[in-house]
Amino acid sequence: MINQLKKLAAEKAVEEISSGMIVGLGTGSTVQFALEKISEKIKNGELKKILCIPSSVRTETEAKKLGIPLTNFEELIMDNGELQISNSQLAISNFQFVIDITIDGADECDEELNLIKGGGGALLREKILAQASKRLIIIVDESKLSKHLGTKWSVPVEVIQFASSVEQKFLESLGAKVVRRKNAEGKDYVTDENNFILDADFGEIKNPGELSALLNKRAGIVEHGLFIGMTSELICAMNDGSVSVKQSAISF
Repeated sequence: MINQLKKLAAEKAVEEISSGMIVGLGTGSTVQFALEKISEKIKNGELKKILCIPSSVRTETEAKKLGIPLTNFEELIMDNGELQISNSQLAISNFQFVIDITIDGADECDEELNLIKGGGGALLREKILAQASKRLIIIVDESKLSKHLGTKWSVPVEVIQFASSVEQKFLESLGAKVVRRKNAEGKDYVTDENNFILDADFGEIKNPGELSALLNKRAGIVEHGLFIGMTSELICAMNDGSVSVKQSAISF
């Protein structure tokens, strides 16, 4: 049932992609359904001349298997800041936004469309894509909705290996219960960028923006899983089989 709900949300998000777009691809089980739908539309001719930027090695591998054309920021942007891809439909007044749409999932979403992400370990690249996107479309099922972040999920905090112990102490000083993430073999989980992840359970987070600002100040913290004010649109598959779409006031 959950997988069917994820599939509904993912396919609704893919409807927003048009030919000629630059598309950011998130990471996770929900995004997998989006990859499969994108691949299907490419093969049947509905989508043409799109290029996609994956947020993880895992997504890159899956996209290649499905025949989805990939690129990266270096290929897209020349030294003088102009777009390399002439067929892009982007009308960019601010070259920060080189991606038309990024489609991604979330581990938890509050009523303000703030997110906790990083359960799949790709939070750093996912946030880079989100910040470079004109629109961030988040796809979830109803189980990911909360009144306040932290109710259902810990905050993943990506730290450089050198600083893992001191940053754990810092997170604990803020009241979090902290666990260093392990992989399936019981060894320290290492991200695509060769960092560790500390999963910090703060409990219910009443002011996620304030917590985000505190984490941003720490040199040893590479990135964290609080995505504040970034979501353009939330597509949520409800338990009754309907799909709810909620848009934010974000406009670029």
